Parts: sequence; structure tokens; C-alpha cells
Amino acid sequence: MSLTSEEDKQPDGILIEAEDFASYGGWVLDSQFEVQMGSPYLMAHGLGRPVEDATTTVVVDEAGDYEVWVRAKDWVPGYHPGQFALSINGTRLETIFGANDQDWSWQSAGKVALPAGEVSLALHDLTGFNGRCDAVFIGRLGGEPPNDVGEQSRAWRRRLRRLPAEPVDAGQYDVVVVGGGISGCAAALAAARLGQKVALIHDRPVLGGNASTEIGLMPRGTQGALLKELSERNAAGELRAQSLLEAEPTATLFLEHRVVSAVRHGDRIDSIDAVEARTGMERRIRGAIWIDASGVAILGVLAGAETLFGREARSEFNEPYAPETADDMHHGNTLFFRTRMADAPVDFPDVPWATEVSKDYANLSGQLVVPGLENGPGPKAGNNPNTPEFQYSQALTDFPATHFWEYGQWLDPYTNGERIRDYLMRALFGTFSNVKRLEPTDYANLEFEWMAYVAAQGEFRRYKGDHILTENDIRNHAYFEDALIANDGSFCIHCAWEPGEGKYDFRLKDWIFDGRDKQAYAIPFRCLYSRNISNLLAAGKHISVTHVAGSSTKLMGNGAQHGVAAAAAAVLCNRHGVTPRELGQIRLVELKALVDQLTGNDHDMQQHPPTRKYDPVPG
Repeated sequence: MSLTSEEDKQPDGILIEAEDFASYGGWVLDSQFEVQMGSPYLMAHGLGRPVEDATTTVVVDEAGDYEVWVRAKDWVPGYHPGQFALSINGTRLETIFGANDQDWSWQSAGKVALPAGEVSLALHDLTGFNGRCDAVFIGRLGGEPPNDVGEQSRAWRRRLRRLPAEPVDAGQYDVVVVGGGISGCAAALAAARLGQKVALIHDRPVLGGNASTEIGLMPRGTQGALLKELSERNAAGELRAQSLLEAEPTATLFLEHRVVSAVRHGDRIDSIDAVEARTGMERRIRGAIWIDASGVAILGVLAGAETLFGREARSEFNEPYAPETADDMHHGNTLFFRTRMADAPVDFPDVPWATEVSKDYANLSGQLVVPGLENGPGPKAGNNPNTPEFQYSQALTDFPATHFWEYGQWLDPYTNGERIRDYLMRALFGTFSNVKRLEPTDYANLEFEWMAYVAAQGEFRRYKGDHILTENDIRNHAYFEDALIANDGSFCIHCAWEPGEGKYDFRLKDWIFDGRDKQAYAIPFRCLYSRNISNLLAAGKHISVTHVAGSSTKLMGNGAQHGVAAAAAAVLCNRHGVTPRELGQIRLVELKALVDQLTGNDHDMQQHPPTRKYDPVPG
């Protein structure tokens, strides 16, 4: 990078995005919240121990005085747990970042005299408690960089990074799958094996979503053959999904690409723009048929699809588990963790900023044992409360369930993801501190082995299809003429505290776990496409269901079946030049035959046909 080269002169200065650092050291790249805060950032996720420096170099063409700015966040104002410093050419600047009580913002480190030539930079973590750096800017004196999160700031960053002003064309595809969780992997793999040119766009560096090594849940629900194939794990816990897709000649993976906009003409999506986290490169991807398996209904949000959110009133669908009055409560996010006993005593600093959230809670049950095996026990100390009790469970009362650690049920999940994740980290750090403090002899050697910084996502918006599946549809095994696949699973409703009600509001108030009759139930095709976007299918927890019904269909194994069915539909839509709705109306027999071909050995409609107990009211 250069300040004064004539052809590509950047008069504003040098922008060093954190993701562009040559070595991240012990810092991690966090790109989850770039839409809200403006960019991916580096985070010192050291679990209380300062991490190794992140380092890089830049080239300054002209010696002189420059002003150095750092965009950072004080993630717990008043306490400043995430402090870090910046060194230039081996000299540490006096300014401490992450300690100014400000949300994401640029902070000046003052004037620095720089020589011409190569200049080294290093980020020094001072605490081990999640200091975070978005970017460093070296500019002329008096020129503050823009802090807005909008087109002006994005254009400024693109220009300084010498990125194209417009997205580059990344090609036309028969089927574009957005979201590389279990349902998206199943959809992409099935479509590719049926000969379609497929793009799979995923915003994380690894596939699997809530089953990935970043999170680690076991895929529950219907255990189909394709699910078992793609969710096999190696010794490190990594899923087989990526290697399977990379072996398909017609499949293209866009990992670490976040969809930021959708272009729609009439009632059809034509293209989307996605930003690559590490480079900032924007790519335009065009498609004929789209499958949203993002878990957050991102294509629907960006393209204006009709969606559902929160809990429906009981009167709307006559669901026994629905509340009397509709509201925006939804399943929250969960942060997984694991502790261990070290061979020697392990110090842990005072964390008043964490115990402010956890208070005196000292029960670390509900740990992730290894990827794919959760609900592990954990240390308890003092007179701590038991975990909440299940409702309607035959034998489980005090159960170390991972998903008791949940927060965000009353917050907008699209705009508060970082806040929710940070709150859960504070709750875990504080609880850990309480355990060690209350029983210092027994737990002197206790340490964190691992804590996820990517939360397992809960409930977001759900699509409105031509039918909305309800609790009664599931409970009564409703008959649907267009039933394609079966799903399994209990009603698993996470009951949150009312805002301001619970002392330990990072834990569930209650958990309704109703096994029903333990029989599979039917998913109609009309739940797998958008009501008002004509070339958009859906797979996963945001298909067309109520909040209560979604507490069962959301299971990842179920989502894999949605993905297979959506892929079959996409293939036939392209083959015959019809929309999903038209396909269900005029080629349902062909669609069922293809889905049966793909799922013939699964726990599906052939082995467990629906019982015609009642005809559902059209939804």
C-alpha cells in the first residue's frame, strides 16, 4: 500500500483492515456482525489470557508526520475488559484501545513520525478478554475517517483497498443455495448430483452451521441417508460435507461470503451480491432457482418475501402451546463451552463486568463434551440453583442441557447478534469465576478449555408459504395431498423470562419438551416455497411453520430432508420451466417420485405414511 504512488494515489492515507493482517497470531477473525458494525474484525478470544500479537507490514512512500486511528469497541463500557495496544515499528503507542466507553468508533492515537519504506504494525492484547480491532488508518493530519455504517463508508473502504466499485460477476447457476448448514449442504449436494450447476454461499469458513466445529451440535430429527453421509465427522470433529461438495464437478462453494443485497424483478430474484470476509471483494451471483437454507430467511428479508416472526396467538391456529396473545418472543441464541481440570492451579482474574450479569450463579452444567456430543455435566459450587425443569417429560428433571444457556429471546436477532453473544460470554465468564471463588480449593485447577465465539443461532423470521404448518398438523398427523417428506421430533419450546423478570436471564425459565406419540409427521411441499417470491424455495428452520410447529421442524436432521426435497423441486422447475407453485399444481406426481428416489431408504413417507386423522384448514 502506498500514500503517494501517482497512478493509484490514495490521498486519504492507508487503510489496514484487520482481516488483511499478515498474521492473526492468537486473534480470531470475527465476521458475523459486519452488516451491523461495518466490517469483519480481529478479536482476542483468550479466555482470560492475553493472546499472541497480530502482525503485518505496510509501505509508506513518503516520510513525514501522520495521524494514526484505530477503529475499536469498548464492549463493556465502564469496565473495559477488552483492552489492547498498537505498536508501529516496534514502538508501542501510548493510547489504550477498547477502554473509551464507546461502541464501534475510530479513536486517534495522535501524531506519529513515519519513515519511508516498510512499516510494521502489531496488535498487543492486554487482557485476554475479547478486545476487538476493526481497522487501522494512517492518514494525513486532521482527517478523521468515516464511522458511519452505510454506502459512504463502504465506498471509502473499497477505494482505499483498491477494490472494484461494483460487484464482479461470479456467474450464472441453475440452483443457488444460500446457507451452508446441514439443510443447505443437503440441498446443494442433492442438486449437484442431479446434474445442476450449483452455487452454495455460506458466511462461515466451515460448513455445517449449528453442527459445525465452530458450534458442535448433533443433527437430530429425521436421520436420512444423505444426512448421515454429509455429517460424518473425522477425529477433529470436522464434517464430511465440504469434501463431498468439493468432489462434485458442478458445485461451487463460496465460503466466508455474506449475502448483503438481492436484485428482484417482479416476483423473481435475479441475483444477489455477496461480500467475501477476508478480502472485501463483492461478487454478484445470478441464478434461476434459489433455495434459502440460511436459517435466518436472509433472501426473504432482502427480497421482500412475506414472513412470520415471533409467537402466534392461540386464537390464530388454535394451538394448545401458543400464548393467548401474539408477541415477538422467539428462541434465542446459545453459546457452547467446555471446562477441564488442569494439572496445576490456574489463576483467573476478577471479572466484575461478568458477575454483573451472572450475579452469584455457579452452575456450569450443560457443556459441549466434543463436537456432536452436548449436554455434559459441569462443576457446581455453593448453594446454586438447579437447572430449570422440563415440562411434560417423563423422566428428566434436573438435566444438564446445553440449551439452558440462551439469551436474546426479546431482542431483534438481526441487529443484536453481537450484543447477544457478548452477554452470553459475560454470563459464562462470571459463572466460571463464581465456581472458582466459592470453592477455591476444589476448583483451583479449573480452567476453560474452549468457549465458542460463534453462537448457535436460534429463531429468526420464517417464510409464509401456501400452507403454514401448525402444532395441530403435527400432533394429529394431518394428511396432505402434497406431502413430500416426513419429519421427526418432539415439541421443544424454550420458555424465556419476561424482560426484567429473571435473576439469571441468560438461562431459560422453563423448557417444554413434549415427545408427542414419537411418530413421524408429514411436511407438505407448500411449506417449502415462498408465497410471493416465485423462484424461491426454503429448507431448514425457517420453512412455513408457526412458532410452535417450528420447535419440532427446526431440528437439523429434519432440515436435511427439507433440503433434499427443495433440491428435487429446483431440478424439476428448471427442467420444465415452471415455478415451485406451478410444479406442485401440475407435476406433483413427478416431484413425489423424484423425492422418493432420493429418500427411498430413509425414515420417510414410505416407511411411515401419515395417518388421515383430520383434514387441516388451508393455511
